[in-house]
Formats: sequence, structure tokens, C-alpha cells
Amino acid sequence: MADRITLIVPAAGFGRRMGAAVAKQYLSLAGEPMLVHTLRSAAREAVVENIILVVPAEEVEWCREEIVNRYRLQKVNQVVAGGKERQDSVFNGLRHLPPNCEWVAVHDGARPLLPAGLLGQMAAELDKYQAVIAAVPTIDTIKQVDDELRVEATLERSRLWAVQTPQAFSVEVLKRAHQEAREAGCYATDDAALVERLGIPVGIVMGSYENFKVTTLEDLDRAEAILARGRTGEAGGGMGDTGTANRVGIGYDVHRLVEGRRLILGGVEIPYSHGLLGHSDADVLTHAVMDALLGALALGDLGEHFPDTDPRYAGISSLELLEAVCRLVEQRGYRVGNLDCVIVAERPKLAPFRDQMRENLARVLKTEPQRISVKATTTEGLGFTGRREGIAANAIVTLAG
Repeated sequence: MADRITLIVPAAGFGRRMGAAVAKQYLSLAGEPMLVHTLRSAAREAVVENIILVVPAEEVEWCREEIVNRYRLQKVNQVVAGGKERQDSVFNGLRHLPPNCEWVAVHDGARPLLPAGLLGQMAAELDKYQAVIAAVPTIDTIKQVDDELRVEATLERSRLWAVQTPQAFSVEVLKRAHQEAREAGCYATDDAALVERLGIPVGIVMGSYENFKVTTLEDLDRAEAILARGRTGEAGGGMGDTGTANRVGIGYDVHRLVEGRRLILGGVEIPYSHGLLGHSDADVLTHAVMDALLGALALGDLGEHFPDTDPRYAGISSLELLEAVCRLVEQRGYRVGNLDCVIVAERPKLAPFRDQMRENLARVLKTEPQRISVKATTTEGLGFTGRREGIAANAIVTLAG
């Protein structure tokens, strides 16, 4: 996993389709320049160590004072001049990376609704791929047409994804891709296409349909409405960091304590005389989390997805089952906003193991441990947990679209 990423934000274009007198990245969105929203949402991400902002050469000093300093965007360490095309601007940004930088991401300045946690999810995938991009499944039917605007073919929609930014890369790979494209005179609409020219696999992380690029005035109105909905709490329920609609789920599970079983909670094996009885590893905490995730999207319960009559799940790690549930969540365009859990157990003491539980859950949920809370309590001797007959767990999760 990439622990720290430098983010390049190209914002040197003018956006002629907006028909505005100023560059679109400076147009007002919810009372502030749109670019400020983009930079602020990126700076919130723990994985982002610093940001390089790329703007037109004649606007470098103005942006430094009126955008970075005025709005106190502390992670924006450099404001540098861009080039004629977006690709030239990214290339210039790469020339200003800090020493020993291993990982870099690129995010359009005109995508102000960056989903919280997305860059962290992408960083987690960089141990498998040297290039990872955000994308969403195509909703509309896509047809290929000829020069006369006649349909040539209808493309298979299930294999088509609409590509977004951020896009994250190994610094070595992205520099090589840009240099070779530059030497060949090749221009592409995104950085991933340059990496694809090298034959290097590019992985995909589920983005968000609200992570759109503001291209027209209608797009600006849409972004304004999303942010307004987030401020006022209008239709759509609670809002995440970027104003997107949340779903909320509650989970509960209980298992009996017996001799001769390992005690697994949150994927951590805890030394104890008794373990939890169940068809799988009986990880009651992870089961409660899965129950909450399924409930948030009205996808049924654990028994429907992982019946205890199915031998495939006998003794299986519940973290593997959680991965399957996470895929269902991602397929529907959602990600974890935050997770709060309570384990109810008289014994053993769980405080020394909670941080590892949080890390295990965060890894599978493709989010940051800071978004996960695991608490432990007792019932002071009351009930089946108080009599040490079993352990229960509760979980509440929010999912952002």
C-alpha cells in the first residue's frame, strides 16, 4: 500500500464550453472558486502528503495568493506553470515532484466533488498494480457511429466503464509513460492511456457518479445543488464530505462461547480459554459489520448470502466473507463513510486488540482506520454476556454514494 501520495492537480485549461469570461476552475461554486473545493477535498485525505497545483504561467502568483494563501490550503506546497495541453501540464507537474517520491496521483481541477476516502482506497490497491484509476460502470447504452453519424455498432455495456480522476501511479511508471509519449508525439485524454501504451496493467477502483468533471454551466448548477443538499440536509438523507447521499445500516450478531474453539474478533485471534461457536470462524464483530452493510442497501441478511448449510463456508475467515459483501457495495456505487462498532463481552479484556481490529476492517473495507471505531463494553454481569455464555456485537455504518 502507498502510505503517502503526492497529488498533481492540473488546472491550466480555460474551459471554452462554459462560455464564461473567466477560466471555469475559478467560477463560483457555493460562494467559493470551484478549484478551492477540489483542493480542499483532496487535502482532507490522509494519504495525500502534498499537492502540486498546475495553472497557466501568467496565473501562478495570483493563484498562490488568491487561492492557496487566501483559503489556507496548507497541503498545496507548489504552484507551477502548466503547458498548452493537459498532458503538458501533468508533465510539468511531474518535474516538480519532491525527492524520493514513490507514488503520485493526478486529479482534475474541475472535479470538485472528490469522494472522501477514494484516494485511500486507490492507495491500498497500489500494492497490486502500478497504475490505478477511478471509474464507474456506464449507465447509458453506448453506440459507435461513423463520420455521417450513422450507427455502426452497439457496444456491450457490461464491459464499459466511464473513467474519472483521481488516477494513481508509481512515479517511475508515470514519468516513463509521459516521456515516451512526448518523444512519440502522442497525446491522450488521460494519463492511464499513456501507461497502457507501455503494456502495464491498469486497475480500477469504484469511483462515484457525483465525481463528475464540470464542463458546462449545467454541470456547475448540478454541483451547486449537490453541495446545497449537503448543507441543508434536503431530500436524499444525510450527507458525506462532498454532499453525496448516504445510506445507513445497523448490524447485530451474537455467538455462544464454547471450549475448544479459537476466539476471533475483527480478524484478530485473541488468547482465551473459550472461542465462539459457528459455521465459519464465528467472528461476531465482522458478522455485525456485514449485517450493517447489507442492511444499508437492503440486500438481505447473512443467512441469505452465506447459509450455514453450505460447506464452502465451513471454518472460513469472516474477513473473506466481508470482502464479498464489499464487492456488492462497490457494485452499487457506494463506499464506507464511517463505521462504529460495539463488542459486548464480560471477558476477555479487548482493549489491547482494538487497533488491530480497526486496521483489519479498514483494509478489507478499503478505507482508513480513522473512519472506523471499535469499542468494547460489559453488561456488569447481567444477561448471557454477563454470565460469559456468549459475545454480542453491534455495528452502525454509513455508505456514501
